Amino acid sequence: MFAALREQIETIFREDPAAKSVLEIVLCYPGLHAILWHRLAHRLYVAGVPLLPRVISQFSRTWTGIEIHPGAKIGRRFFIDHGMGVVIGETAEVGDDCLIYQGVTLGGTGNERGKRHPTLGDCVVVGAGAKVLGSIRIGNNVKIGAGSVVVHNVPDHSTVVGIPGRVVRTKVEVGVLEHGTLPDPEAVEMEVLQRRVSELEEQLRMVLAERFEPETSRKR
Repeated sequence: MFAALREQIETIFREDPAAKSVLEIVLCYPGLHAILWHRLAHRLYVAGVPLLPRVISQFSRTWTGIEIHPGAKIGRRFFIDHGMGVVIGETAEVGDDCLIYQGVTLGGTGNERGKRHPTLGDCVVVGAGAKVLGSIRIGNNVKIGAGSVVVHNVPDHSTVVGIPGRVVRTKVEVGVLEHGTLPDPEAVEMEVLQRRVSELEEQLRMVLAERFEPETSRKR
């Protein structure tokens, strides 16, 4: 237990430059509190203890603003930064060394039974407000941009942005998600479309100029 706590604290120091001391982390980081409560609830859930795991989960949700179903499988060194509004469903699986921000949902897409929540590989970073939905696989070393909605499998070493989420980069380096440097596929498409419209307008002007050229100009 103490080894797991120490590992979580070291992870927070590594991932969050705002962390100043161990005491600050222990007292003021809801992501740490949520993970510790989840570890306890998950053990009881796996052991088949009725009701109590859900009660612990709901207490943790009230205390931290982070809802993790006790059935979710969470790997080592998992860090929830800020955390308010994070929801992780019952059959979700999260690998080692993953980082998610506030407002993230690892949820389902309907009332289906069985495996209905996503599986995240190792070293996955999920930006603020992103939604990862359904029984899909997010590969290792994947970055998901803020506000994205991901409903399809994502290969390893990819960056995903947009609604619905699309892979815009592969073979990314592992590290913090730099939201300001993510590609914007919608902006690129708009730029291409505007350029094409300008070309068509120019061609149309040329056709109209030839079509309605004054008769005197033609005789000359």
